[in-house]
Amino acid sequence: MEGCHSGSVDAAYYYYYYYYYCYSAGVAQQKSASPALPGSRLHSGFGMLKIRRREDLSRSYSTATFAHVNTPDNNPDLKWDFTPANMEKVKELLSHYPKNYKQSAVIPLLDLAQQQQGGWLPVQAMNRVGRYHLLVCGTTPCMLRGSREIEDALLKHLNVARNEVTKDGLFSVGEVECMGSCVNAPMIVVADYSNGVEGYSYNYYEDLTTERVVELVEELRQGKKPKWGTQHPERINCGPAGGNTTLLTEPRAPACRDLDAC
Repeated sequence: MEGCHSGSVDAAYYYYYYYYYCYSAGVAQQKSASPALPGSRLHSGFGMLKIRRREDLSRSYSTATFAHVNTPDNNPDLKWDFTPANMEKVKELLSHYPKNYKQSAVIPLLDLAQQQQGGWLPVQAMNRVGRYHLLVCGTTPCMLRGSREIEDALLKHLNVARNEVTKDGLFSVGEVECMGSCVNAPMIVVADYSNGVEGYSYNYYEDLTTERVVELVEELRQGKKPKWGTQHPERINCGPAGGNTTLLTEPRAPACRDLDAC
């Protein structure tokens, strides 16, 4: 939608939110916005007022940049690892967490990495996932529908452990909690970094089988973009496979209520 902005936020742009309320008569309107400046663009409905300012304004707000910019010493192509001494600290930190929740140590581990770097975190210390990061839902409905078998099939096919990256850097497998697709369980999410920051996508693949999830991996390896959503051949979105079996006619009004009188 025109007026929306993604990626980094340049100090040369300012966004002023305004609220637009239309009453039933269509004449009473209440607006709250900054005064329009030359070159501004006001969008109808609920939206944003985009104001273009001079390009030479001082960029003094470091927190305004949300998109990573590669530099020679800070880019995902560089190799990074803990020093041998810090690796011993890593083992000690991980020992504080249950076997199936080692990922909960991420904050103290990032803190340790920041200490090793002298007070800052390079992107190569954090980008320890594959170009396609496969996240298997581990919540109860998906577990009951076979998500553990889905994960096992992925790990075996890719010859990796959980949270480990394949040697070619293409794939990694992790776990995610409920993504709201319980009716189409089991499901995975694919965080797709193959097109960089601008082309990043985050797609659901549902109603999976161990055979189909391996097929998805191979399609991604070939650079294809598999159709997201349900993988069940007879299901449309989250409807029942084969079509509705109930609610086939218009529902009858409640016998205790006169809807015409409302």
